[in-house]
Amino acid sequence: GFEVADTMLKAGNVRLLLSRSICSGKYMVLIGGQTAAVQSAVAAGAEAAQGCLIDRFTIANVHPDVFTALGRTTPVEPDGALGILESFNVATLIQAADAAAKAASVTLLEIRLAMALGGKAFCTMTGDVGSVQSSVAAGKALIAEAGVLVNAVVISRPHPDVYREIV
Repeated sequence: GFEVADTMLKAGNVRLLLSRSICSGKYMVLIGGQTAAVQSAVAAGAEAAQGCLIDRFTIANVHPDVFTALGRTTPVEPDGALGILESFNVATLIQAADAAAKAASVTLLEIRLAMALGGKAFCTMTGDVGSVQSSVAAGKALIAEAGVLVNAVVISRPHPDVYREIV
């Protein structure tokens, strides 16, 4: 993982977003930058992995909420309904979170990736009920198509204690 991250960072003008070991015995590297630079860096990283790569992908024009939710250190006040997407795989969850953020006017609260989740990942979002339903449907379709859907839920009026557990 360290070698792949190093190769990716040297291959293009990209920035390291996240690089760490995850459950169960895997390593994850997330980078950001201009699409062409990211594509070049991902290709170089895939080659450096020498067949030890589980998944790779590039999302062009990532919704800004995805970056914010990945690195959220301060809680956001939930506003309305709560949506949750859960995937058996990190890569697909990130793609689904991007699709959800682009589908309707929601705020991604958090994207949690693999740590203490047995390699699974989930994201939470908030907004008005209709927007959260649309966003969850968009993310759920993407995860289901990939065959890694764990669950997708919309809670229209969550109890305040439920939100308190999230933030």
